[in-house]
Amino acid sequence: MNDQDGDWNYHLRILTNSARDSTDPASDPSVLQSAILQFFLDFGDMVLHDADPSLRTFFRSCLSREFSDAAVAEATCEFLIENKRKLLASFPNLLSQFFPLLLKLIAWNWEKLEKSFLKIFPGLISPGSFLPLFPSILDLPMLVVALEKVKRSSGSGSRVGGSIASIQKSAAPEMLLALMDEAYTGSTIGDGGDDSESEDNNTIDVADPLFLELLKDENDGLAERHLASPALNAALQAAASGPWSERMKQTLKIAPRLLDVYFSVTLRDANDCKFI
Repeated sequence: MNDQDGDWNYHLRILTNSARDSTDPASDPSVLQSAILQFFLDFGDMVLHDADPSLRTFFRSCLSREFSDAAVAEATCEFLIENKRKLLASFPNLLSQFFPLLLKLIAWNWEKLEKSFLKIFPGLISPGSFLPLFPSILDLPMLVVALEKVKRSSGSGSRVGGSIASIQKSAAPEMLLALMDEAYTGSTIGDGGDDSESEDNNTIDVADPLFLELLKDENDGLAERHLASPALNAALQAAASGPWSERMKQTLKIAPRLLDVYFSVTLRDANDCKFI
């Protein structure tokens, strides 16, 4: 038996053990899905399977909902570190496409995954992401405010990612209705009327474009900035005037470190003409 056959059998055993140990894959999708993704990365050519759609499905269907789960976040970072070279060589746009989602992951789990994420972060910088990535790093404290607001709004029993998915799903019709209302009545998105002060401060306005921009999963380029956001302004004022959460304190330490890596990688790649 040659080495490739040995590797094949080894991965099949890992996949079988993962499926056996994961009695409820939906409750911890990282266990089984990481093994499946690893198998496709290593043997995709042999089984005639392109790993790219599977990787994107993992980010969009699993990680987007489970990034706040510490076990899923840790398993994802380990997977990305182990396969970093292979991913950047075979799927060079994957990490840069999903950098907003990975920033949400680290904003929520920085304390445990600091060293791991710093190994992954340079892979998020590419010709298609280095411009929109810069303001996203600066917005990390605002991202934490938005994530914590989603958490408070959704309740203790809900995952942040699942709540964000519900917000994003309902955002399109809400935005359409708001735009129609603006066209016919002259009111603007975010106008609360006389009852605005009585609203629950934890309620998420799904038509708020800045919230949607902060909570997105994928890189869509250097988007137009929505500066007027009454809901987010109120949340930021509350965060600034009240005691800071531990997550906010950690985030204020994250941004300078990520900016340092960002400028180092960007200047290096610019000198190597990679961004031309």
